[in-house]
Amino acid sequence: MKYAMVIHSPIGPLTLVEEDAALTELRFGNETQGLLPGDTPLLREAAAQLAEYFSGRRKAFDLPLRPKGTPFQLRCWDALLQIPFGETRSYGQQAAMIGNPKACRAVGMANHHNPLPVLIPCHRVVGANGSLTGYGGGLGIKKTLLQIERMKPE
Repeated sequence: MKYAMVIHSPIGPLTLVEEDAALTELRFGNETQGLLPGDTPLLREAAAQLAEYFSGRRKAFDLPLRPKGTPFQLRCWDALLQIPFGETRSYGQQAAMIGNPKACRAVGMANHHNPLPVLIPCHRVVGANGSLTGYGGGLGIKKTLLQIERMKPE
């Protein structure tokens, strides 16, 4: 069974999805279709940690995450978890992190399909020249997330 909780945040409503005692999705917006309303301990804890993050009091999440994807996507998303709070990496650097330095575009596509944005910080990946590039939630949200982390994107 999949349970969902909608929370309010500085980037708009977010829908947290729990399945089998792990977070499997974070959706932008109030996207609960096909999900059971949930007020589980895990969803409450995730909501609390996100509130701390958005207020600047949390730099890392301590939650069970279980994103669903291909083995390549899972490697890409694991690399995202290695990017420290307040820092960015280029797509090329992320590709090198997974041992495939020529896979920049494939890494970008994997990041685009990240089912747990914010929690798995794909917003920390920027263009080779430091410019903000695509983000599933939109560039405005990406910029806000980087600003929350005290970054000053141009």
